[in-house]
Amino acid sequence: MEEIITGTESAHVPQQRGESLSETAVRYAEERHWDVFPGTWLVTASGAQLCSCGEPACAAPGAHPARADWAAQATGSATVARRFWSLQPSASILLPTGRAFDTIEVPESAGFLALARMRRMDLSLGPVTCTPDRRMHFFVLPGAAAKIPDLVRGLGWPPASLDLTALGEGAYVAAPPTRVGSRGAVQWAWRPTPANRWLPDAEEVVSPLAYACGRDR
Repeated sequence: MEEIITGTESAHVPQQRGESLSETAVRYAEERHWDVFPGTWLVTASGAQLCSCGEPACAAPGAHPARADWAAQATGSATVARRFWSLQPSASILLPTGRAFDTIEVPESAGFLALARMRRMDLSLGPVTCTPDRRMHFFVLPGAAAKIPDLVRGLGWPPASLDLTALGEGAYVAAPPTRVGSRGAVQWAWRPTPANRWLPDAEEVVSPLAYACGRDR
């Protein structure tokens, strides 16, 4: 059974340690068949790490789209991805949701509780990321964003009462090892492997996630 990553060390999967952002983005496209697109990047000014967007109070420095047409820019071509990052090697790696996957987002505390519960239940798991702002994203089949409110309601919870949301078409997530300002890097809490290439449906994981979020309120 794979170990859950609970520390601060990034688990660079599917990349190998020492690989560049470009090589990592290419691996996501080649090995996982995920669309990728380059986001903003970090610049150093007066000893501080600032976002390339130029906004001093940027909410996600170095980890958001660099252009308004990012959805059209996203590509599943390794060749195009390599060309994108050759133009800006420090660009963050962003993944559009609603295509190869949706994600279910929960607080980190609830996410690790749910992850442990899912392992005990021997549930099928897709990759899971952990962000520097203490959020977790569970990768599931596309369509989750439309299903989640009714699924949560069916479990007896008003959807607005839980800190549980799904990201689908029109949204994106930052992929490891993207850094978010000085806060740290996005990490894998549950790594992409050949065993989890086939993602679970939202129905398979929403119950432990909702339970954990309910406990976390």
